[in-house]
Amino acid sequence: MNKGLLKAWHEEKGYGFIKSDAQAHDTFIHISALKHMSRKPKVGDTIYFEVASQPDGKTKAVNCRIEGVTALKVTPKKSNHHRVAKSNFTNSFLGKVASISIIAVLGFIAVNKYNHYQSNEQFNNHTPVITNADLATFDEQYPKIVIPKSVIPKSTQNFTCDGRQHCSQMTSRAEAIFFINNCPNTKMDGDRDGDPCERDSRFQNEW
Repeated sequence: MNKGLLKAWHEEKGYGFIKSDAQAHDTFIHISALKHMSRKPKVGDTIYFEVASQPDGKTKAVNCRIEGVTALKVTPKKSNHHRVAKSNFTNSFLGKVASISIIAVLGFIAVNKYNHYQSNEQFNNHTPVITNADLATFDEQYPKIVIPKSVIPKSTQNFTCDGRQHCSQMTSRAEAIFFINNCPNTKMDGDRDGDPCERDSRFQNEW
């Protein structure tokens, strides 16, 4: 390891020359040989260096350091191999999760459709089918219920709605029948069977 004094330094060009008693000539030094130092070199710095030959036969200073100046810590670059492997693992894992999720969703949809189909089939199987034979016997199984209607005598054309509501206000059963069938708010047919004033003794002979 040689020791010398930085004799000249060209800041704008990034190089200079070291004068050393161990070398017959001044030694060329480039800024790249000192890039690991915490500051740039300046004239008068004591430089420790080694000498290496260049392809053109000239010499230059290598493995240099400035006396009294701390060197920057060089952090080794992390290998991308671990990052690539981790990325591949992550992509592979996410791909598997996505595939499983898609399969699960498709399976869920398929099960729902199958259950819906089964429900429709069961409904169709239990839905009774009416045949012509059933229609032929329908009237026998379900006879018509005939609700008797009160017969309104023809003489009702003489009756008019005048606000009367009660049986005590009627003059005949025919008038009462006219009122419950044609006039509003009557109160003469409590059981709503179409026969008014059934308990009125005046109209017993008219039943």
